Amino acid sequence: MAERMLRRGLPRVKGGEPWPAAVSVEIADATVAAPAAADAAVAHGAAAGAPDAGPIAASEAAAEVPAPDAVAPAASAASVAPAASGAALRRGLPRVAGGEPWPPAAAAEPAASVAVPAVAAAAQTVESARVEAPAAPASVAAAPASVVPSASAGAALRRGLPRVAGGEPWPPAGTAVAAAAVAPAVEVQVVDDTPVATLVPAGPDVSTPLPFTRTVWAGRAPRHVAEPEASRRPTWTQVIAGLFGAAGLGLVAIAGIFLVRAFLSLPFMQDFLAAFPGEYHTEAAPGIPGWVGWQHFFNMFLMLLIIRSGLRVRREKRPEAFWTPRNDPKGKTSLTIWFHQSLDVLWMLNGVIFIVLLFVSGHWMRIVPTSWEVIPNALSALLQYVSFDWPTENGWVNYNSLQVLAYFTTVFIAAPLAAITGFRMSGFWPKNAEALSKAYRIEWARKLHFPIMLYFVAFIVVHVALVFLTGFQANLNHMFASSDSTTSWAGFWFFVLAVMAMAGGWLAARPLVIAPIARLFGTVSGR
Repeated sequence: MAERMLRRGLPRVKGGEPWPAAVSVEIADATVAAPAAADAAVAHGAAAGAPDAGPIAASEAAAEVPAPDAVAPAASAASVAPAASGAALRRGLPRVAGGEPWPPAAAAEPAASVAVPAVAAAAQTVESARVEAPAAPASVAAAPASVVPSASAGAALRRGLPRVAGGEPWPPAGTAVAAAAVAPAVEVQVVDDTPVATLVPAGPDVSTPLPFTRTVWAGRAPRHVAEPEASRRPTWTQVIAGLFGAAGLGLVAIAGIFLVRAFLSLPFMQDFLAAFPGEYHTEAAPGIPGWVGWQHFFNMFLMLLIIRSGLRVRREKRPEAFWTPRNDPKGKTSLTIWFHQSLDVLWMLNGVIFIVLLFVSGHWMRIVPTSWEVIPNALSALLQYVSFDWPTENGWVNYNSLQVLAYFTTVFIAAPLAAITGFRMSGFWPKNAEALSKAYRIEWARKLHFPIMLYFVAFIVVHVALVFLTGFQANLNHMFASSDSTTSWAGFWFFVLAVMAMAGGWLAARPLVIAPIARLFGTVSGR
């Protein structure tokens, strides 16, 4: 048996001893004995194969089986591996600045014995001893004969960095490891008259893992494995299905129009339309002031950029840049969120100015219901729109009841809800107001904010469509030129300039343009 000192590593706990503990392990010696058991098994098998044969058969069997004294030296000679002489170690960088390369020039490492020649020699020896006789009993045929290759003396371990500052290199000088610890043993078994050699690794068993103390556990949030995104390119089946779906919706819409027209032709519905034509007169002064046109332009410009930046915030996973306020380093947020919130502040400021001017000028009566007649008139206007027999209207003087309800809902309900929910999700919300945050949860704000945005999108689409379908020249003159002319194109050209400004704002809403503006109010960084 040889003794081997295990190499020690870092400690398992802070301030503890190196692991494993300073212990030595006994390893089987590498000296190989002759496979006497295999020879005995072969000889026994030859003797048992012909128990009643005559002297001639016995002499022939004895001639086929080599003498044990002849087999043993051959096996012994084949099982002993030659020892290699010491080889100079390759020298590397010095351990200290300006020192000699490490290890010293005189250091040498004896080579370990090679196990492969021993395996081949052992297999050859057993093969030469194979007997051409009937199979021996199972207990005899399976008798193993272990062959262990020899090894050279202990090899010096390569020394590394010291364990403590200013200490000696580790492991200490003179520590050696027996070469037999690294050379595997050879186990030869005779099974069904056939030699089978198996490598058996030497040394301690390292298959058992070290003790492990769990310190990390899975969180409460479920983990979803991201599935690869499906191809966005639609298949022919999807295209055909979409075309059939669109055609079906078109047929349903046409059928609905004819049903509504037939319904309105009934006598009692004719009386209803005569009593409620779709509008009621108010005391508001006719005309649209110039400040309404400017407010309308600022509102449409800001609303377009707010919707664009809001959608980008929802799908942004890795922001391109971040913005940090100067007076609050902890208030760091993405540049897209800062841009969205800045637009919200400007939009709210424009809305406050609009509300103040609306009530100061008396123009509020144009968009605020002042009579319960607004409800039946709004229903009458809706039926007339669906039937494509649109009500006669003049926006310069009065809006129909359906328009009044739509404008009132947008200005006094949807806009305040958008501002309140956006404020709850923004960085302006007070962080220390625990009671207020518990009473008004951010989850509620998130569930309302996006549907409100969808309402604004639907309102804009319907509003613009009716502007162009009910006389776009007069309507554009009313809103953009503050004129009741039906022949002038001033309102149209002002509208074209407004659309160009909106397109420029859309293209400019990118980090390259936003970052210089954001630096005026804080710090912009890439992380």
